[in-house]
Amino acid sequence: MTNRCFLSLVLLLFTIFLPAVAAHYNECVYTVYVQTGYFVHAGTDSRISLTLANSNGKSVWVPNLKDWGIMGSMHDYYERGNLDIFAGRGPCIDTPICKLSLTSDGSGAHPGWFCDYVELTATGPHKACSQTIFYVDQWLSTDVPPFELTAIVDGCKSVHVAPKQGNVGTPPFAVRNSNSSVSE
Repeated sequence: MTNRCFLSLVLLLFTIFLPAVAAHYNECVYTVYVQTGYFVHAGTDSRISLTLANSNGKSVWVPNLKDWGIMGSMHDYYERGNLDIFAGRGPCIDTPICKLSLTSDGSGAHPGWFCDYVELTATGPHKACSQTIFYVDQWLSTDVPPFELTAIVDGCKSVHVAPKQGNVGTPPFAVRNSNSSVSE
Protein backbone atom coordinates (compact mmCIF):
# COMPACT_ATOMS: atom_id res chain seq x y z
CA MET A 1 0.00 0.00 0.00
CA THR A 2 2.86 2.39 0.82
CA ASN A 3 4.51 1.70 -2.54
CA ARG A 4 1.26 2.44 -4.35
CA CYS A 5 0.90 5.75 -2.45
CA PHE A 6 4.49 6.66 -3.25
CA LEU A 7 4.04 5.75 -6.92
CA SER A 8 0.83 7.80 -7.07
CA LEU A 9 2.61 10.77 -5.54
CA VAL A 10 5.49 10.47 -8.03
CA LEU A 11 3.04 10.23 -10.95
CA LEU A 12 1.12 13.24 -9.66
CA LEU A 13 4.29 15.32 -9.35
CA PHE A 14 5.43 14.12 -12.77
CA THR A 15 2.18 15.19 -14.43
CA ILE A 16 2.30 18.58 -12.69
CA PHE A 17 5.93 19.46 -13.40
CA LEU A 18 6.49 17.83 -16.82
CA PRO A 19 4.34 20.34 -18.75
CA ALA A 20 6.15 23.21 -17.02
CA VAL A 21 9.54 21.78 -17.97
CA ALA A 22 8.39 21.05 -21.52
CA ALA A 23 7.01 24.58 -21.90
CA HIS A 24 10.38 26.11 -20.94
CA TYR A 25 12.31 23.66 -23.13
CA ASN A 26 11.32 25.54 -26.29
CA GLU A 27 12.01 28.98 -24.80
CA CYS A 28 15.06 31.02 -25.66
CA VAL A 29 16.76 33.80 -23.74
CA TYR A 30 16.95 37.12 -25.55
CA THR A 31 19.38 39.81 -24.40
CA VAL A 32 18.77 43.24 -25.90
CA TYR A 33 21.05 46.29 -25.76
CA VAL A 34 19.40 49.57 -26.79
CA GLN A 35 21.52 52.65 -27.50
CA THR A 36 19.66 55.95 -27.31
CA GLY A 37 21.16 58.74 -29.43
CA TYR A 38 23.12 61.72 -28.16
CA PHE A 39 20.96 64.41 -29.81
CA VAL A 40 19.27 67.02 -27.65
CA HIS A 41 15.86 65.63 -26.59
CA ALA A 42 16.81 62.12 -27.84
CA GLY A 43 15.48 60.45 -24.67
CA THR A 44 11.87 59.49 -24.01
CA ASP A 45 9.40 58.52 -21.31
CA SER A 46 7.23 56.59 -23.78
CA ARG A 47 6.50 52.87 -23.69
CA ILE A 48 8.67 51.02 -26.20
CA SER A 49 7.67 47.68 -27.72
CA LEU A 50 9.80 45.36 -29.80
CA THR A 51 9.15 42.61 -32.34
CA LEU A 52 11.95 40.35 -33.56
CA ALA A 53 11.49 38.11 -36.59
CA ASN A 54 13.34 35.68 -38.84
CA SER A 55 13.13 35.23 -42.61
CA ASN A 56 10.36 32.61 -42.20
CA GLY A 57 8.07 35.16 -40.53
CA LYS A 58 8.32 33.63 -37.04
CA SER A 59 8.48 36.35 -34.40
CA VAL A 60 8.80 37.26 -30.74
CA TRP A 61 6.87 40.27 -29.43
CA VAL A 62 7.77 42.20 -26.28
CA PRO A 63 4.85 44.58 -25.58
CA ASN A 64 6.78 46.65 -23.04
CA LEU A 65 10.55 46.31 -23.31
CA LYS A 66 11.02 48.03 -19.94
CA ASP A 67 9.48 44.92 -18.30
CA TRP A 68 12.62 43.07 -19.43
CA GLY A 69 14.92 45.77 -17.99
CA ILE A 70 17.75 44.46 -15.82
CA MET A 71 19.33 47.76 -14.75
CA GLY A 72 17.36 48.16 -11.53
CA SER A 73 14.03 49.65 -10.55
CA MET A 74 15.44 53.17 -10.19
CA HIS A 75 17.09 53.24 -13.63
CA ASP A 76 15.64 55.73 -16.12
CA TYR A 77 15.49 53.86 -19.43
CA TYR A 78 15.75 55.42 -22.91
CA GLU A 79 17.51 58.59 -21.79
CA ARG A 80 19.92 60.56 -23.97
CA GLY A 81 23.15 58.62 -24.49
CA ASN A 82 22.02 55.58 -22.45
CA LEU A 83 22.97 52.03 -23.32
CA ASP A 84 20.11 50.12 -21.68
CA ILE A 85 20.14 46.35 -21.16
CA PHE A 86 17.13 44.06 -21.23
CA ALA A 87 16.75 40.28 -20.98
CA GLY A 88 13.80 37.93 -21.13
CA ARG A 89 12.52 34.58 -22.30
CA GLY A 90 10.33 33.93 -25.28
CA PRO A 91 9.61 31.27 -27.87
CA CYS A 92 12.65 30.14 -29.83
CA ILE A 93 12.68 31.16 -33.47
CA ASP A 94 15.19 30.04 -36.09
CA THR A 95 18.19 32.25 -36.62
CA PRO A 96 19.40 34.53 -37.89
CA ILE A 97 16.93 37.02 -36.49
CA CYS A 98 16.92 39.54 -39.32
CA LYS A 99 13.98 41.89 -38.72
CA LEU A 100 13.28 44.38 -35.96
CA SER A 101 10.17 46.44 -35.41
CA LEU A 102 10.59 49.03 -32.69
CA THR A 103 7.52 51.06 -31.64
CA SER A 104 6.94 53.97 -29.29
CA ASP A 105 3.44 54.59 -27.96
CA GLY A 106 4.13 58.36 -28.08
CA SER A 107 3.15 58.86 -24.45
CA GLY A 108 4.82 60.71 -21.61
CA ALA A 109 6.21 64.19 -21.12
CA HIS A 110 8.96 63.59 -23.70
CA PRO A 111 7.51 61.29 -26.37
CA GLY A 112 10.12 61.71 -29.15
CA TRP A 113 13.00 59.23 -29.08
CA PHE A 114 16.10 58.69 -31.20
CA CYS A 115 17.27 55.08 -31.28
CA ASP A 116 20.84 54.62 -32.50
CA TYR A 117 20.99 50.81 -32.53
CA VAL A 118 19.63 47.61 -31.00
CA GLU A 119 21.98 44.69 -30.39
CA LEU A 120 20.40 41.29 -29.85
CA THR A 121 21.75 38.00 -28.58
CA ALA A 122 19.55 34.89 -28.58
CA THR A 123 20.21 31.39 -27.30
CA GLY A 124 18.29 28.42 -26.00
CA PRO A 125 18.53 24.74 -25.13
CA HIS A 126 20.61 22.91 -27.74
CA LYS A 127 20.83 26.04 -29.89
CA ALA A 128 23.86 28.01 -30.97
CA CYS A 129 24.13 31.60 -29.78
CA SER A 130 23.01 34.13 -32.40
CA GLN A 131 23.82 37.82 -32.49
CA THR A 132 22.28 40.57 -34.64
CA ILE A 133 22.96 44.30 -34.63
CA PHE A 134 20.17 46.48 -35.97
CA TYR A 135 21.34 49.99 -36.87
CA VAL A 136 18.04 51.83 -36.39
CA ASP A 137 19.47 55.36 -36.64
CA GLN A 138 16.00 56.96 -36.57
CA TRP A 139 13.65 59.19 -34.59
CA LEU A 140 10.45 57.59 -33.31
CA SER A 141 8.44 60.76 -33.11
CA THR A 142 5.48 62.54 -34.67
CA ASP A 143 7.23 65.92 -34.74
CA VAL A 144 10.63 64.99 -36.26
CA PRO A 145 11.23 63.31 -39.63
CA PRO A 146 10.32 60.66 -40.66
CA PHE A 147 7.25 61.43 -38.47
CA GLU A 148 6.73 57.78 -37.49
CA LEU A 149 6.37 56.05 -34.13
CA THR A 150 7.64 52.76 -35.57
CA ALA A 151 11.03 51.94 -37.05
CA ILE A 152 11.42 48.73 -39.04
CA VAL A 153 14.87 47.41 -39.86
CA ASP A 154 14.54 44.44 -42.20
CA GLY A 155 17.54 42.51 -43.46
CA CYS A 156 15.66 39.28 -44.16
CA LYS A 157 15.90 39.66 -47.93
CA SER A 158 19.69 39.60 -47.66
CA VAL A 159 19.82 36.46 -45.50
CA HIS A 160 21.61 33.56 -47.10
CA VAL A 161 21.52 30.72 -44.62
CA ALA A 162 24.56 28.48 -44.82
CA PRO A 163 24.61 24.92 -43.52
CA LYS A 164 24.83 24.89 -39.73
CA GLN A 165 28.41 24.43 -38.62
CA GLY A 166 28.28 26.05 -35.21
CA ASN A 167 28.71 29.67 -34.37
CA VAL A 168 32.29 29.83 -33.12
CA GLY A 169 34.05 32.85 -34.54
CA THR A 170 31.01 33.88 -36.61
CA PRO A 171 30.58 37.65 -36.65
CA PRO A 172 27.18 39.11 -35.75
CA PHE A 173 24.57 39.60 -38.44
CA ALA A 174 24.30 43.38 -39.00
CA VAL A 175 21.32 45.18 -40.53
CA ARG A 176 21.15 48.86 -41.45
CA ASN A 177 17.98 50.91 -41.67
CA SER A 178 17.69 52.01 -45.30
CA ASN A 179 15.07 54.63 -44.36
CA SER A 180 17.00 56.32 -41.57
CA SER A 181 16.99 60.07 -41.36
CA VAL A 182 19.35 61.63 -38.90
CA SER A 183 18.12 65.08 -38.08
CA GLU A 184 17.80 67.17 -35.00
